[in-house]
Formats: sequence, structure tokens, C-alpha cells
Amino acid sequence: MKEFDFSSEQLPEKLGELKRKTSSLSIFRIFSFLGIIGFFVLGISESPVWFVLFFATGAGFVFLVSKYNLLKDQEAIYFALEKMESNRELRKARKLKSFEPGLEFQSKTHPFSNDLDLFGDHSLFQLLNHTVSKEGKNKLSRLITSEFELRKASNLRSAIDELAAKPEFLQAMESVGLAFYRDEKSINSWIKWLKQNDQIKSWLIPFAWIGPIGGIIVSVLANVGMIPASFYGVWVLLGMGLLGVVFQSLKKAGEEIPSRNQLKTYRYWLAEIEKQEFRSEELRNATAGFLETNAKASVLLEELDRLGLWIQNRMNLLYIPINLFFWTDLLLYIRLQKWKSKYGELVSEFPERLATWEMLISLSTFQYELGGKGEIIEVESGIKGFEISHPLISPEIAIPNDFSQNPDSSIILLTGANMSGKTTFMRTLGINCVLVNLGLRPFAKAFGFGEFQLYTSMRNTDNLGESVSSFYAELSRIKSLIDRIEVGEEIFFLLDEILKGTNTEDRISGSEALIRQVVNTKALGIISTHDIELADLENRIPKVKNFSFHSEIHDQSIDFDYKLKTGACPSFNAHKLMELMGIRFQN
Repeated sequence: MKEFDFSSEQLPEKLGELKRKTSSLSIFRIFSFLGIIGFFVLGISESPVWFVLFFATGAGFVFLVSKYNLLKDQEAIYFALEKMESNRELRKARKLKSFEPGLEFQSKTHPFSNDLDLFGDHSLFQLLNHTVSKEGKNKLSRLITSEFELRKASNLRSAIDELAAKPEFLQAMESVGLAFYRDEKSINSWIKWLKQNDQIKSWLIPFAWIGPIGGIIVSVLANVGMIPASFYGVWVLLGMGLLGVVFQSLKKAGEEIPSRNQLKTYRYWLAEIEKQEFRSEELRNATAGFLETNAKASVLLEELDRLGLWIQNRMNLLYIPINLFFWTDLLLYIRLQKWKSKYGELVSEFPERLATWEMLISLSTFQYELGGKGEIIEVESGIKGFEISHPLISPEIAIPNDFSQNPDSSIILLTGANMSGKTTFMRTLGINCVLVNLGLRPFAKAFGFGEFQLYTSMRNTDNLGESVSSFYAELSRIKSLIDRIEVGEEIFFLLDEILKGTNTEDRISGSEALIRQVVNTKALGIISTHDIELADLENRIPKVKNFSFHSEIHDQSIDFDYKLKTGACPSFNAHKLMELMGIRFQN
């Protein structure tokens, strides 16, 4: 198989040279195509000797087409590398608007997805996603929203760390997908077709060989006058009857075999995977399905690609007379059925396994280009981290914080001025937990947590279609949390501005009741509030601790340092913010 150049160095010069080569080949292709037509007509009308040149010119045409296609493939890879470089800079700058947001994966009922910006505009999905197929996107989204399993995450981390140390391989895999893959046909119908056990019509095998040999003999005999020229028609009519036997099977194959772009992507991906040696168990398992036969997986798809090309072009003007005269459909049918019966079941698993590789490449590319470098801390219970920052905030402006929580301080009350960083800090903790669960390195100097599931209630909104108020939506989230806590689940929860939809007196009493209800369970979490009265719970409930974010108020401005501090917030800034916005208070 052709070795492609996946280097992004000197791309303009390489593209210029390629265009010159493809232009020259285009001219030679036109002349050879005209030669094929001319020599075929001469072979029929003048002498069979011309068929020698017909076949020679045909072979040359096939070679030129193959060479041209390889050059165009290399050109597509160079364009993909340019696009990747542009995307890389956008992601580094956290300018994510142009990337697919994954809105179809958003869910208001998910335990944490909707609150942590995992999908949507300016989301983690936009940072992570380098997949090209629908199956790859689905696998990535399912992993992002999966329950926390630290052992599984550890195995993934070994695989991702290993792949992140192979940047050339990552670049090759991503550029191939970006250059060629198009969702032009459903993969599901192809997989179903591959698994179907069709019986080969073995009685057609002799006719598959009689066709081309007989076609040449009939042509020779007719040209030397040993048989009348009208026998051409008899031969064609006989062939049409036999070709009709395989017509539906080949038509079905042409409909089910993926487009050349899809097959080409799979084939080139497999060729790159086959060059590698992997150490981690996760990666060795991911390659096992491609190594269960003596033939290379990429070669199997190359064979199917060639067959598919002929099958899908059976109705063009050049192929039809050749097929009618030499019965080439019979050879195609026999070869396809033999390939399918031998390899169909094995190859049917390739799309699913390659979707897993898309997911792995996405995570590893993120880890290599943008990912955190933090050490994973082993924590028996609770959560602990040093210099933790948010991955969706540019590292140049992100303000890191240290944080630690264990069962001795199972409830943290987080108070602070408006815009001081409470919500961002809670999301920072939550999204780093998700990164660790994905097998990625956290955006922190060091970070880790014990066995728990994450649950959030931050972005509760009303729903007019369901006649649901934002307050009722928040209560529903809290009820789901309580139900899980009371059956003994270990939960780490993040509740932002608790019970904000009701009056101050009910909010304070309701918040205290909730804290007393969950404080001695297996759960631990953070509750942010503007009700400074709740800070007194630290003195009355042993496992409640106060943390806060502060602001510094000046005459015409308010300054924030976004640093987490112990204790309750000493002052708030809503009054000053309203003044700065033009609201005049009467003395």
C-alpha cells in the first residue's frame, strides 16, 4: 500500500508540486481512454489482433487512474493537515464556535452533563472531538457522560498516555479521517449485508471462465470468416441470460458496500494501525479484532474496495459492452461471494472497532495538544487537588485553586460576592472529575478523588411546554439527588445557589433541612449560597465547613482575585453592582 506523507512541514510547496503531477497524469489518462475505445472498435470491426493493444492500453489506463487517485489522496491529506493546524490554533485560543457542539447529546435529566458544559457552545465536546463518523461521535459522547469507574479510567489513561507519545500516528489517523470520511451511506445496512450467509451459485463458476475465453474465440472466428458475424448477437443474448442470474445480487452489493471514501478511510486507518506496536492492554485489545486472520485487515478492505469499484460502475458506457461480450459480471459475482463467505463476519466488526479507535485518537490528540499534565492522586474517599483550573478557560487567564474535601467536612457552604467565581469553581471541580473519568490528565498540578458518582444542580430552567417553573425543576433535581443518597450511593454533589426560586426565609430553612438530611450519609458536596445566615451552620453542625470567594469594592469598580478562601464571605457587592449599572438608590 502507498506510504503517504503526513508531515505538515512546507505544505504550500508540496501542494504545488502535486498539482503539476496530477495535471500531467490527467492528459495521459484522456489519451489512454480514447485508445481503449479505438482499439476495441478496431478489434470488433477489423482484426482480433487489435485486442492486444486494447488490453495493453486498458492496463495502462488502470495504472494511470490508480496513480492519479493516489496523488489526489495525498493532496486531500495535505489539505486535511492544513485544516488540522487551523483547528489546533482555534482550540488553543479556546475559540470553539466553528466546531460541532454535539447538541444532540445534551440531556437535562443527566446527573451532570447539562451543568458542566460538556456539550453545546463552548463545550468540552468541542475541545475533545476529533471523530468523523457518527459511530465515533456516539462512542465519545457515551464515554463523556458515563458513570465514574476509576479502574476503567486508569486503563484508558495508560492507553491515552501511550498514544499521546505517538504524535505522528495521531496526525496520520486524524488527517485520513478528515480527508476522506463522508457519512454517505449507512454503515448498519452494510454490516447486516456482510453477516448474511449467501449461498454461492457454484454452477456459474465454469461460465465465469467461459465468458472471457469464449468472447475472444467468437471474435477471432467471426473475423476470419469461420462463423457469421450474426453470431455476435447470439453470444450476447446467451450472456444476457446468465448475467441476469447475478444481476440482483450485484445490485444489492452495490447498494450496501460503503462509498469509496468510507472504505478508503477504514483501509488507510487500518494500514496505519498495523504499523504500530502497542504495550497497553487497552490498545492491544483494540487491535485484536483486526489480527484474527492471516490476511491483513487493510488488505481485506482493499480487495473489497476494488470489487466495489467494479460493481458500482457496472452501468457506465465503457463497462456495458465489455460485460455483454465477456460476461465479466460472473467473475465479479464469484469473487465477491468467495470474499464475503470467508471474511464477511470478521469485517462486519471493523466499523465498531474503528469507532473505538476514533474515540481513542480524539482523547489522545487532546491530551497531546491541549490536555492537562496533572498527576493523579490516589484518594481513599473525598476529593483533593492542587492548582486546579478550568479546561475551557485559556490557561493564560485561568486562576487555579487548591481544594480538599473528605468525609470529615462532608458539606461545604460556598459563599461569595456576585461574579466572584463560585459557579466557575464548582464547574472546574466537576469537569476535572469528568476528565479523570475519561482517562485524561486533569488541568491541575495534581488531582484525584475516591469512588463516587457526580451529581449537579446548577442550570435549572423553566419549561413552558411542560408547565414547569425553574424552582420546580430545581426541586426535582434535588429530589433525584436525595433518592440516590438515601439508598446508600456515594455521591459528590454540586448545588449552585440553592433554592434560589423562593423567598429568603423559606430558602434558609429549606437549605438547613437539606443539609441536616444528607450530612451524615455517604454523600459529600458543595452548596453555594448568597444567604450568609447559613454560614452559622458551621458552628452548629460538625461536618459543615465554610469557604468563600471575595471581592474588593472601589468607588467606580469592583476587583476580584478568584481565589478560594476558608471561612464565610465577609461582604457582598450586589448593591455596588447595581449602582454601577445605573440604579440610583435614595438615601
